[in-house]
Amino acid sequence: MNILEKIFADKKKEVALKKSLIPASQLEQSVLFQRDCPSLSTGLKESQSGIIAEHKRRSPSKSIINHGLNVDEVAQGYQDAGACGMSVLTDGKYFGGSLDDLLIARASVHIPLLRKEFIFDPYQIIEAKAYGADVILLIAAILDQQQIKTLSETAKSIGLEVLLEVHNEEELQKSIMPSIDLLGVNNRNLKNFEVSLDTSKSLAKLIPDEFVKVSESGISSTAAIKELQPYGFKGFLIGENFMKTDQPGESAKSFISELL
Repeated sequence: MNILEKIFADKKKEVALKKSLIPASQLEQSVLFQRDCPSLSTGLKESQSGIIAEHKRRSPSKSIINHGLNVDEVAQGYQDAGACGMSVLTDGKYFGGSLDDLLIARASVHIPLLRKEFIFDPYQIIEAKAYGADVILLIAAILDQQQIKTLSETAKSIGLEVLLEVHNEEELQKSIMPSIDLLGVNNRNLKNFEVSLDTSKSLAKLIPDEFVKVSESGISSTAAIKELQPYGFKGFLIGENFMKTDQPGESAKSFISELL
């Protein structure tokens, strides 16, 4: 069992427990559930930098990254830096995140928020909207084509955008459908954690132009972004590079200013 399969198995138990405690109908009563969501895909198309900055305390591959920062300060720092959006990890066991992180970020900034989570159940999408997300992540490696269709259409029906993440051509081919807004290529091999920008480059030509292309993982320099932009990438998800510093907002600011 690889790490992704292990996380997914634990996530199924977690979601089953949540559904027994808080029904979806209760989540739909949230004040945030009724709000109109800003568009991350539009923001990326209009941006020169395309940075989606991430809040991540730890990861299975890197252990602790940064446990000492307040989410609101990180969010405000990213917004002030000019990030197009913010990704918030909400998995607790493996990444040290929570839905409260999403809620705090939503109260702190107006830029689009991506709920980065292992989503397989429509309940998690309703939960995402109720806690202030504007975009959800779907990971093709843990979903079949019908699940991707059902989940992405559920998201669209309540006003959320969908970032679909792929690692290879097989995952990409089953994921191309009208209910997806952004197609993300994860440069990290989830079986051995090796990272290569060649993954983004090789898949770029297979992604239809109607989708906003996002490159994820292993982007630690402006040179990497400039290398990927000619392949049509408009979005760049960066987490550890900013979060491993004492001031992620300032790190993001200097990184973005170097790009412009």
